[in-house]
Amino acid sequence: MKILNGFNRGLYRFLNKHPRFGIPRLMLYLIIGNALVFLFSQMDRSGMLVWYLCLIPGRLLKGEIWRLVTFVFVPNTSRIIGLVLELYFYYLIGSTLEQAWGTGKFTAYYLFGMALNIVFAVIAGLIRGGGIYVTGSYLNLSMFFVYATLWPENRILLFFFIPIKVKWLGWFEAALFILSMITGRTLLPLVAIANYFLFCGGSLLASLKLLKIRSSGSAVRFRRNVRRAEKAQSDRPYTRKCAVCGRTDADHPELEFRYCSQCVGYHCFCEDHIHSHVHFTEP
Repeated sequence: MKILNGFNRGLYRFLNKHPRFGIPRLMLYLIIGNALVFLFSQMDRSGMLVWYLCLIPGRLLKGEIWRLVTFVFVPNTSRIIGLVLELYFYYLIGSTLEQAWGTGKFTAYYLFGMALNIVFAVIAGLIRGGGIYVTGSYLNLSMFFVYATLWPENRILLFFFIPIKVKWLGWFEAALFILSMITGRTLLPLVAIANYFLFCGGSLLASLKLLKIRSSGSAVRFRRNVRRAEKAQSDRPYTRKCAVCGRTDADHPELEFRYCSQCVGYHCFCEDHIHSHVHFTEP
C-alpha cells in the first residue's frame, strides 16, 4: 500500500504542476485509428499491414521504432461486427474514465500501459527467442478491469440487448486471464496489465476488504460507526463532506457521498473521489 500511495501522490503532484498535460478525447483518436487500420487491412491482399504495425521485439532492433506506437491501433478482431462491438465498448469505458479521472490522469494511465506492454514484449521476446507480437489487447483489458473495479454495479447491454453487471464480466475476464497464464505457464502477462494495479490497486484492495467485512459480519459495526460519525456532525449545516474537495451534501445534493472502509477513521468522500483519493493512515 505504501508503494501505491507513493505512486499516486507523485502522480497527483505531477498533474498539479502540469495542468495542461494530457490528450483530450484520447480514446476517440484510438478508436478512429483502429477503424482505419481495420479498413486498410481489409484492402491489403498481402496481409502484411497488420504485421508491420504490431509490436515485435526483434523488428525494433532493426530500426522499426514506429511499432512502439502503432501497436495500439491494431484491432483484436477481423470481423466487422466484432470490431463495432469492441470499439463501442472500449470507447464507452475510455470516455468514462477520462471524465472521472480527468484528461491528464487518463493519458498518464494509457502511456504507462503502453510502456509496460513494450517491457512485456521485450522480456517475452528474450525468453522465447522471437515469434511474439503484441497488440493493444492487454492494455484494453487492463482498462476494462479499472472500469469494473470502480463501477462494479453498473449495467451494460451485452450484444446490445442482454443487461449484465460489469463486475460479472470483470470476474469472467479475470478468470480467462488467469487461465491463459496457467496454460501458458508464465506470469509475464501480469507485466502488461501492471498499470491497473498501479492506478487502481488501492480501490481493488478496498473492494476486497469491504467484501471481507460483509462476509465476516462486521458490516453492521461499520455502518454503526458511520452513523456515529454522521451524528457527531449534526450541529453542522451538512451531513456529509468530501475530505478531498470539501463539497457537502447540502451544497451539492445531486452528488453521492460514501465513507471509505480502508481509511483509518471515518472519512467521507464524494463520488468523484471515493475511488481516487489517497487513503488516510492516521485518525
